[in-house]
Amino acid sequence: MNEKTKGIGYGLSAYLIWGSFPLVIAMLSFADPFEIVVWRVIFGFAFGLAVILISRKFSEYLAVFKQPKQLLWISLAAVVIYINWQVYVYAVADNHVLEASLGYFINPLVTIALATIFLKEKLNVLQWVAVGLGGVAVLILTFNYGQPPVIALTLALSFGIYGLAKNRLGGKVSALNSFTVETTLLLPLGIVQLVVLAGMMQIQFGYAGVLPSLGLAAYGVLTAIPLLLFGAAAKRVPLSYIGFMQYLTPTLQFLIGLLVFQEPMPAARWLGFAMVWFALSILSFDALRQLRNRSKLVAPVA
Repeated sequence: MNEKTKGIGYGLSAYLIWGSFPLVIAMLSFADPFEIVVWRVIFGFAFGLAVILISRKFSEYLAVFKQPKQLLWISLAAVVIYINWQVYVYAVADNHVLEASLGYFINPLVTIALATIFLKEKLNVLQWVAVGLGGVAVLILTFNYGQPPVIALTLALSFGIYGLAKNRLGGKVSALNSFTVETTLLLPLGIVQLVVLAGMMQIQFGYAGVLPSLGLAAYGVLTAIPLLLFGAAAKRVPLSYIGFMQYLTPTLQFLIGLLVFQEPMPAARWLGFAMVWFALSILSFDALRQLRNRSKLVAPVA
């Protein structure tokens, strides 16, 4: 098996795991969404730190804390991913899986908008059309829901800002170190949240039994595994492959919401989703067109 094939396998595995998260969260429904996220942070940190220690890269992990600029961007990433996790777990627990999947469908459109605003990147005509269609889709869904799709927009915006923060790091910090530093920074917040929850309700970890408690711990570990798989994939396959594979996660989430959880999907909502899918097809076409043009530019002269 060559490296490219391995990379595709790693990438597909990462996106399949991410796409299956609604099923995992549903199995943890005995716990409050806020508690689920706390254990996700704690055990995600523990797993990341264990991998760092085993791979003897603890000095690299510590070095991040000595770089103020890198730490600033990672801190921003930590805050927005914490918001993202909290909203996502709440969405699944409250039967809004379809709206959560919409958030990740429109994420590429939000990412383009953020790149235009903060990185001063210029869009071509097709990209502007795609972003415009995404905006129309949000208006249609706002009319359908009776209010803006807050969950979808929060997920898309938080993950878009997360990607922007990672972009500003410029690949100077590995995915594993970044994740572990992020969860390190979130630990105090998680502990405070756990203490507050303990004063309001029964904490389920330990109380619910061995298997349920292991499930809460496993979710934290499961957060880190696809990240490592994604990192392995990104080193072996072109970025264009990753760009197309990313749609696997929201597609799987959408199917789970529609077929497994049987969430309602009225005609207006179908129209809104269809507009988003059409916008994404335009983005994909534009990406392929640009890739083909670059290939022609570097093609050897016969």
